[in-house]
Amino acid sequence: MTNTATMKIADQEYSLPIIEGTEGERAVDITKLRNQSKGCITYDPGFGNTGACKSDITFIDGEKGILRYRGIPIEELAEKSTFTEVAYLLIWGELPNEAQRKAFSELLTDNALLHENLKNHFEGFPWNAPPMAMLSAMINALSCYHLELAAPCAILLEEAATKLISKVRTIAAFSYKMTRGEPFIYPDPNRRYVSNFLHMMFSLPHDTYEAPPIVAQALDKVLMLHADHEQNCSTSTVRMVASAEANLFSSVSAGVCALWGRLHGGANMAVIEMLESIREGGLSIKKCVELAKDKNSDFKLMGFGHRVYKNFDPRAIILRKTCEELFAAIKHQDPLLDIARELEEAALNDSYFVERNLYPNVDFYSGIILRAIGIPTNMFTVMFAIGRLPGWIAHWREVNEDTSMRIARPRQIYCGYQKRAYVPIEQRP
Repeated sequence: MTNTATMKIADQEYSLPIIEGTEGERAVDITKLRNQSKGCITYDPGFGNTGACKSDITFIDGEKGILRYRGIPIEELAEKSTFTEVAYLLIWGELPNEAQRKAFSELLTDNALLHENLKNHFEGFPWNAPPMAMLSAMINALSCYHLELAAPCAILLEEAATKLISKVRTIAAFSYKMTRGEPFIYPDPNRRYVSNFLHMMFSLPHDTYEAPPIVAQALDKVLMLHADHEQNCSTSTVRMVASAEANLFSSVSAGVCALWGRLHGGANMAVIEMLESIREGGLSIKKCVELAKDKNSDFKLMGFGHRVYKNFDPRAIILRKTCEELFAAIKHQDPLLDIARELEEAALNDSYFVERNLYPNVDFYSGIILRAIGIPTNMFTVMFAIGRLPGWIAHWREVNEDTSMRIARPRQIYCGYQKRAYVPIEQRP
């Protein structure tokens, strides 16, 4: 197998190195193409064919439906691990031993409280402010209260990372309380990571919420399955901001903003909205499938297909089982789950969807699980952000420890006017 590729531009040929990853992925290295060819660059809108970095964190094989964190299959982690252990794995590269696990857990417990003055920032938002807007702003504001950690310094990463992973729950829960006009509930150091978050979300001064173990486990699994997913839009944003030597807080805040986009973090909200519209509109599943195949129809089948996976999304398989177990345990009845089951069965038995690899993805079931737990739709993307935070931190660390890394600065193909003269205002049409 050759380790070089030849590119011909006009009559000139250029020899370009081929890089191969540990799983056989191959990439043509064009880092010197512009200099060698005197200005020629590649054009790839959306970066679908561009490797922007080398990474040791997450491996995806979309054709085979494979997802691994630091080499460990997601199926094994979902069965045997926890979200906080996976966070440690993603950031530091290895599973923690017992002493490391205990120390990490204690740091998360110790850092859950927010500085009291930060409550003033929450009060500056209108009661109906989008929770994602509050999350991004509060993460950025958090850096002002921890200036010693605001420098882009890898040495301080453990302290900054544990503060962010711990405090993001408190920020999210306080944002939720703001929208409901309810008093803030402080974190309880005697509760574990997910149970503590649910306590802050749903407890009231006169009524303490105790999350059933099956509920905490289901949410833990949702967070774990969202912890990283290679070079997606928000992770790429974190890496780009980090390349400017921005601190961890501002880089993560930028990632939250990217995740807020309707085409990225809002997909599970769209699934719930679709299922509700089917129920309210009295549409049959057969009719929905027909409309989804009709190019002239406005109806879109949300939660099917994926930019990367051309097979089953492995996370969707895990969450489908989690969903069934949760509903059976809490004896929860939700007509949307019945609609989702019928829709999934109809699509998987329709050649149109099978031939186009339109299988259910992680968003198809995560929204139903969050809904069953009691988390409102406008908080779905916030839950995604809490889950994705360890991955963002891991990528920030990778950028900062890569001595060959340069500030991200994509090129463009200019298609505007050529040089022209300034026209005085009295001569303009």
